[in-house]
Amino acid sequence: MLQARELIATEFDRINARIVEKLHSRVDLVENIGQYLIEAGGKRLRPVLALLAGKITQFNAATHVDFAVVIEFIHTATLLHDDVVDLSELRRGRQTASSKFGNAPSVLVGDFIYSRAFQMLVELNSMPVMQLLSDTTNQIAEGEVLQLVKAGDPDCSFKDYLRVITDKTAILFAAAMKGSALLADADKQETDALFHYGLSLGIAFQLADDVLDYEGDASVIGKNIGDDLSEGKPTLPLIEAMKKGTSEERTFIRKAIETKSAETLDDIVAIVRNTGAIHHTETLAKRYIQQAIESLSPFPESPYKQALTDIANFALARKL
Repeated sequence: MLQARELIATEFDRINARIVEKLHSRVDLVENIGQYLIEAGGKRLRPVLALLAGKITQFNAATHVDFAVVIEFIHTATLLHDDVVDLSELRRGRQTASSKFGNAPSVLVGDFIYSRAFQMLVELNSMPVMQLLSDTTNQIAEGEVLQLVKAGDPDCSFKDYLRVITDKTAILFAAAMKGSALLADADKQETDALFHYGLSLGIAFQLADDVLDYEGDASVIGKNIGDDLSEGKPTLPLIEAMKKGTSEERTFIRKAIETKSAETLDDIVAIVRNTGAIHHTETLAKRYIQQAIESLSPFPESPYKQALTDIANFALARKL
């Protein structure tokens, strides 16, 4: 990730400056929450991917920087809304905006950031990119609603789980890559290749994140361990453990999901590990990482292609 940042250091600094500039509002509370989000940091993975996708095709500094900001704003708005829905208290190692400022301000500032993103999209003057991001935000919303519907459902299928993580997480990775390609007037082969890279990477990224809810360290990953379980989210480690576990273990997991309780987290972690569910999830994530790397085959070797390959390889470490 560090090498990737070095390749786009000037543009990355410009992204941060544009974020501050575009979060300006006549209402103090909007700027207060916006500043709080900026101070929280984060690696800005999605904007980095957007810039690298531009660099590997035909880069336009001003256009691609603003597009990267749009991607970050959409991601930030979804996080604000997610934390309200999930009642999350910790994000990136500190209080969520909803925990600090309240649910109503977080939802409304999330709406502000969404609308600011689309104001910037209009300025980019690309109908294909506008169509892409309109479809993407709609798909993200559907994914979030489906996740809400499936919360507390121990009978959630792998097919439904994959749809949730594709829609709510992976599709924005894919849109970041494809949008940059469209702005660069890349051909269809390159545009499709970058879209599939982003989609596969995003799925792997979420699979790795779901593993961390059972094996992570809150001080490292910046969120409370067991949050997914306490929200009743039937993630792949639980789905697989339900499939491989004993009747007693399945009943135990089913109750935890239905009651949305992490009180028995230590026991659930033991079941997830003993049934091989963690290994299964990690193996699937590695398969998607390989698909992401293979998607880059239409591009000649370059520092930017290598950076995208490195990001994929390190995605499972979740230190992005």
